[in-house]
Amino acid sequence: MSESLIQPIIQRAHTQPDHLTLVFIEENGDREDINAAQFHAKAVAFARALQAIDIGADDLVVLVLRHSQVLLSAFWGAMYLGAIPSIFPFLTEKLDPDLYMERVRLLVAHSDMRAVITFPEFKPKLEKLLAGLDCRVLSTDEVPMGEVTGDVDPAWSAAEISGEKIAFLQHSSGTTGLQKGVALSHRAVLNQVESYGDAIQLDGDDVVVSWLPLYHDMGLIAGFVMPIVAGVPVVMMSPFHWVRDPKILFQAIDQYRGTLCWLPNFAYNHCVRAVRLRDLEGVDLSHWRAAINCSEPVRLDSHQRFLERFAPYGFRETALTTCYAMAENTLAVTQSTIGEQAPVDWVDRTALQEERRAIPAQGDAPGALPVVSCGYPVSGCEVAIVDEEGHRLADRQVGEIILRSNCMLTEYYARPTITAEAIRDGWYYSGDMGYIADGQVYVSGRKNDLIIVSGKNIYPQDLEAIANTQPGVHPGRAVAFGVSDERLGTEGTVMVCEMENAYQPEEKLAIERELRRRVVQQMDVALADVRLVERKWLIKTSSGKIGRPDNRRKYLQEFR
Repeated sequence: MSESLIQPIIQRAHTQPDHLTLVFIEENGDREDINAAQFHAKAVAFARALQAIDIGADDLVVLVLRHSQVLLSAFWGAMYLGAIPSIFPFLTEKLDPDLYMERVRLLVAHSDMRAVITFPEFKPKLEKLLAGLDCRVLSTDEVPMGEVTGDVDPAWSAAEISGEKIAFLQHSSGTTGLQKGVALSHRAVLNQVESYGDAIQLDGDDVVVSWLPLYHDMGLIAGFVMPIVAGVPVVMMSPFHWVRDPKILFQAIDQYRGTLCWLPNFAYNHCVRAVRLRDLEGVDLSHWRAAINCSEPVRLDSHQRFLERFAPYGFRETALTTCYAMAENTLAVTQSTIGEQAPVDWVDRTALQEERRAIPAQGDAPGALPVVSCGYPVSGCEVAIVDEEGHRLADRQVGEIILRSNCMLTEYYARPTITAEAIRDGWYYSGDMGYIADGQVYVSGRKNDLIIVSGKNIYPQDLEAIANTQPGVHPGRAVAFGVSDERLGTEGTVMVCEMENAYQPEEKLAIERELRRRVVQQMDVALADVRLVERKWLIKTSSGKIGRPDNRRKYLQEFR
């Protein structure tokens, strides 16, 4: 087994230079095929450019780049040097640019980032932003790519890298303030590529197709790092392009005979709603052997709708598989059996939610709830369920999911306190709730109040902080929580805020509109519902805090 992630890439460039590595679909529809030698040459160009500004081994490099081939080359170029890259979500027109820049500076300062790679139009802003910090800004137009012929540069010598060295950081998404940098070693990622590759039966005949963003673990690992390291061709497209026009995924699977694709649950519903019959004319999905539902709670009805819509085009029921994953374990913790539809466990809803027991029920029984299996732990990974005191629970008892593996994070980078809180005696405490039955893991909810919207993690306290500075809202009297949206196949984000005073309907509407606008700008999340209520509406806990579960129940009773 290789010691580092870069060894298979470089070896393939020398021994199989014409091997198809990547197909990149531009937003205008243009497509470029990139072979192993060309992929290597582009990475070398970035490695040399970083070297020229005195970036070396163990230096942190943040990539402020939109989804592009340049981003891919910069990521591997940094690793070629032994530097540590981290992909930062790119600024969109929805986000507040000042707040975005503030987050970049906070990340750079805290993590002691030595370089930022960005597009030319961003360089002056970032140089001004980072003035006074020991961080160079490198513009992509300063990287001499030349005509990439694919010839292997005999003068280039990659860094000697041990398996325990940190390969890259994955930063948490959805939070305001300082994001957590999940530090992953080369060995951990290589172990994940091997164990997860075995779980999904990855081989040379596969083709991965991905639209997923690279600042998220599912897109970065499943849709990029794993296929590149394993030598499996990957077809990539922009997430923004896919959201606007999801038919491009199906057309790419047809054209390139795609076999593997990862989708968060909302994507199944989005495809059913937005892909029209005329978009599928002549499309063959019969070689798509696994559509892997990952990154947010799996819904049986989403799978059923997807199958009903796309079965006429060759999509098979057995392709509906699932995965429980997190950045802290590189990616996959579990995977359902390939070639079989993910099992469904029908349980009594009341017992699950109130007694924390998964009591089997008939599917047609009143109060029966379907919980879709996330499969078995991948090799090298152990999973257990514990109660609040950390004691192990028996099968079908609901508790916190903990795990330990050879794919786990080294640390939250430069965050020793939260690292110690999350990793205890070698076990990572996930904060997710679930149970084990017949060796398979079922995820039932979250210990904390995290909201997952279309695969993105949203912390309710961040939303509440915005509401508490909104004129017209009584400070400290706002609550945010997630509510299942069956139509979208994901959670909708709800805000309930007590008003400062009594307002006329038009005044309330203005407050709501402004609050919605600020949430979109600062969090890139659209609120599903906003309720401005009278004083003393919100329920507090015995300690005086606003209780999210209690207020969620009250909201459902009064407004749904």
